[in-house]
Amino acid sequence: VQLVESGGGLVQAGGSLRLSCAASGRAVSSYATAWFRQAPGKGLERVSVINSGGGSTSYADSVKGRFTISRDNAKRTLYLQMNSLKPEDTAVYYCTRYRRPNSYSARMELTGEYDYWGQGTQVTVSS
Repeated sequence: VQLVESGGGLVQAGGSLRLSCAASGRAVSSYATAWFRQAPGKGLERVSVINSGGGSTSYADSVKGRFTISRDNAKRTLYLQMNSLKPEDTAVYYCTRYRRPNSYSARMELTGEYDYWGQGTQVTVSS
């Protein structure tokens, strides 16, 4: 499985970005997928997770109401719509696949629960 993120960049506070994660190789449609981020000098934080069918989602408190995760299994693509961006959203954003198929929990927050990771895309929010 290969995961390739895109859509990052520099944006002013209050602006929006849409991240995409294209999957290739073995199927990902049966797996929950997630977005993590790593801010400078900090550890990885799970931003959001979505189940395989796209009907269940969970968000970190810091992004609730501002970010929306979605997926298009026909296009094998995961998305993260980020609105009302804040300087504290500055980070490298990674997409990742949960290690077991047909599994989902809002509490899937540990990096060890995910097996395939993209290379990351930088998001920088200026004040």
